[in-house]
Amino acid sequence: MPAVLCRSIFLVSLLGLVGPANAACPAHPAGDYEQIYCEIKAKGGGTTLPSFEDFRRNAPQVQALLLKRPAQRLGIEIPKPAANAMAPTADDEHRSQPEPETAVPETSPTPAGMDNCVLKGKVILCSGRIYRLATNQPNSALGEGVLGESNTLALESFSGGLNDEAAVRRYLSNAYDRYIAKMVEIGLGGATMSFTRFYNSFHRHETEGVDFAERMESTFRYLKEDKQNLAVSGRLTDELPKRIQECAWAGRAVIVCDDVATNWVYVRAD
Repeated sequence: MPAVLCRSIFLVSLLGLVGPANAACPAHPAGDYEQIYCEIKAKGGGTTLPSFEDFRRNAPQVQALLLKRPAQRLGIEIPKPAANAMAPTADDEHRSQPEPETAVPETSPTPAGMDNCVLKGKVILCSGRIYRLATNQPNSALGEGVLGESNTLALESFSGGLNDEAAVRRYLSNAYDRYIAKMVEIGLGGATMSFTRFYNSFHRHETEGVDFAERMESTFRYLKEDKQNLAVSGRLTDELPKRIQECAWAGRAVIVCDDVATNWVYVRAD
C-alpha cells in the first residue's frame, strides 16, 4: 500500500456518522486513509467513524487516530502518516465546501489586533511577548489526566437562529477558541482545523439537525481514546505562514494563522 497522502483540517470537522456500508464513499477514494476508510465501511465496521466528507478534511494523523481501532478489529494495517503529509488541496476543499453563502473569511472573526506583532517563522513576537508554534506532543509530555474521561471539550449548544449571522459568529468565535485550546491540551496542536472549516462544519451539521457541540464532543472523546495508543509526528507540513495578516487571536494566549488549507497555532511561551 502506498505511503500516505493528504492534508489537514481538522478537525477537524471529523463529525457526523455515515449510513450503511460504503454508500458515502466515492468510486475511487484518494490515498491510503480514504481507501482504508471505505474498506472498513464496506466490511460493516467503523460505526463510530465520521462521514466520508468530514473524514477527508482531517489531518492525516487525525485520520489515523480515527481509523486505528476499527481497522485493528478487521485486521487492516494502517500505514503511518508521512511527516510531511499534506492536507487536501484548495481544489479538494472547494469540492467539499457547503453552499457559497456559508463561506467566511479565512481567519477567525476575533478582532485581529496584530498591529504590534511580527511573524518570524516558528515564532510570533507581540509587544515583547513570544508565541511559539505548537506541535503535536507525545503523551509523556501532556498534563496528568488530560486524556481521561473527565477532560471534555464542553462546548455549549447553539441556541440562536442560523440566519442570525452576528449570533453565529459570536458563538463560533468562543467555541473555536476553546476547541483550539483543548486540541493543544491533548497534544494535537499541530493538527487543528481552520476557522473556515470549523464554521462550515457547524452550518452543515446544524442545518441537518445535528447538534454541533454534541458531535464535536464525541469526536474529542474518540481522539483522546485513540491518542493513548497511536503516536503522532510533530508537524503535518514544513510550511509556515507567510504573512501576519493570516493570523488572529484565539484567546489571550493563543494566535492562529491559516491559509484555509493549513492551520498553525502559536502559544504564548511566558
